[in-house]
Amino acid sequence: MATGTAFTEAEKWEFSMNSENIRLSTFNDWPFDDDCLCAPSKMAAAGFYHIPTDQHPDLVRCYVCLNELEGWEPDDDPWAEHKRLHPNCDLVKIMKNRKSLDEITVKEFLDLECKRQQNRIRAQIEERVKEFRQQAARVRRQMELL
Repeated sequence: MATGTAFTEAEKWEFSMNSENIRLSTFNDWPFDDDCLCAPSKMAAAGFYHIPTDQHPDLVRCYVCLNELEGWEPDDDPWAEHKRLHPNCDLVKIMKNRKSLDEITVKEFLDLECKRQQNRIRAQIEERVKEFRQQAARVRRQMELL
């Protein structure tokens, strides 16, 4: 989160991914149609939103665990892939005996949001540690030249 009390546009957008309808709206350029198991509606229902890149036009991210998946095939089931590749995702765990996110309670929704925030902060910390290590390696190489 940005310093102070204001949220950045990116943070507001990420938070909006709590909504299945908002996630669904990200699938405008999804390479698969409604006849496929990985149709946009099923992808959004499984917690994914579409974040395509030039190299990966089918890249999606889970709004809770923030893990990304690509390489989708028309017969890939979004929930099955989510469960198989990220079984510790809190969304996967909470949906174990449910058919729809509409069945979760307000408490469960808030718990998922807490987990999402923890995952977001963890990812930011990991990125900063990676940057620090890269900078340390550059400095070390420069010092060895002295």
